[in-house]
Amino acid sequence: MSLSHKLNQIRGVNPSTTKQKVVSIVTAIIIGAILGLAAKLVDTPNMNPIFDNIGGRLGIWVFVATLLSVFSSSPKLASVKIFSFFASMLAVYYVYTVLVLHFFPRKEIMFWGICALVSPVCAYWMWYARGKGWLSSFIMALPITALLIEGVQLRHAFLPIHTHYYLIPYLMGIYLGMILILLFNIPKKKMKFIYVLPIALILSIIMSYFNVFGLIFGGMNGFL
Repeated sequence: MSLSHKLNQIRGVNPSTTKQKVVSIVTAIIIGAILGLAAKLVDTPNMNPIFDNIGGRLGIWVFVATLLSVFSSSPKLASVKIFSFFASMLAVYYVYTVLVLHFFPRKEIMFWGICALVSPVCAYWMWYARGKGWLSSFIMALPITALLIEGVQLRHAFLPIHTHYYLIPYLMGIYLGMILILLFNIPKKKMKFIYVLPIALILSIIMSYFNVFGLIFGGMNGFL
């Protein structure tokens, strides 16, 4: 049995016209551009810190990319959409940074550029999270794991010099909301969360213990 046949058993491709594909990709580009500009605009002094602390972290981008991926008509389209989304988001974010703020964060641009190049592979497999079987449950648990890890780590998000400790419960609540949206909107069978949540909890404990995300994203503004 070929790999493609096995994957089709997890989730079959939905037929779509060329026009539908183009509209889907253009929509992803527009969403990326809007969110990239929004993330840059809230990353300014005197802006409401709750927006900056959501837009400046990994979780919101995992959340949006997951939804764009799983609600595509095929894994290939998911790959194109997610690359287009991140390319437009990062382009707007850093073009604004360079041209308006006259600042060139070379390290951050290179890092997130590599992430954008890797994103189509992640999106291809994430598309199968809306399928059936143990593999789709495991795949679906991955973005929830990322949200769990970052959401829990928010309790360490503020140094003593900051005055926004009161926001921590609200930020954690937003992360909880994103997790619940993924848990109850991605699966075609609503009870699938019974399998997904334990997997995500186990993965988050293991990855937190070995500080996996800290090693990958350490020193970057996108993660604690």
